[in-house]
Amino acid sequence: MQFLKFIQQPWHWSVSGLLIGLTVPLLLILGNKAFGISSSLRHICAACFPADISFFKYDWKKESWNLFFVAGIALGGFLAGHYLQDGQDIQVAAATQQRLAAYGVHDYRALLPPEIFSWGNLFTWKGLIFFIGGGFLVGFGTRYAGGCTSGHSIMGLSNLQWPSLVATICFMAGGFFSANILIPHLFKWFN
Repeated sequence: MQFLKFIQQPWHWSVSGLLIGLTVPLLLILGNKAFGISSSLRHICAACFPADISFFKYDWKKESWNLFFVAGIALGGFLAGHYLQDGQDIQVAAATQQRLAAYGVHDYRALLPPEIFSWGNLFTWKGLIFFIGGGFLVGFGTRYAGGCTSGHSIMGLSNLQWPSLVATICFMAGGFFSANILIPHLFKWFN
């Protein structure tokens, strides 16, 4: 019980940063593997939907470790979200709460605010834009950049790859644009 209380308490962000940072050399040393999450969708498609598409014609079994890695992330997230919560609301900085209140977000009991992320919003214009449009842009950007933020910003930068630096700068610029310009206008439009 004491161990459960220990892992339920809020941890400093640097703990996860350190563990993620140690994943990169561990993968390189143990098997010359590259860290990245978006490639797992390609592996799943190659395994489940064998078609005559050149993008999916490769030996996906050599990359099956990546599928277990992603499944572990999903399982860990599920376990943490359902069994390791301390029962308190999510801690959100006062300045962030003020900004989110202007967007109509007031509920901090869950990791995702229900004012945006709920089954009721899924089949509305808000859901169409946030879920379908946002998902398409993330998928398109990941494919266009040749990888996701974890692949480029963690693995690529640690290997001093120029394309990863360019991709990371673009990811950050897109994030700043979305958070400071796009999202406020979308919330004004829907509220």
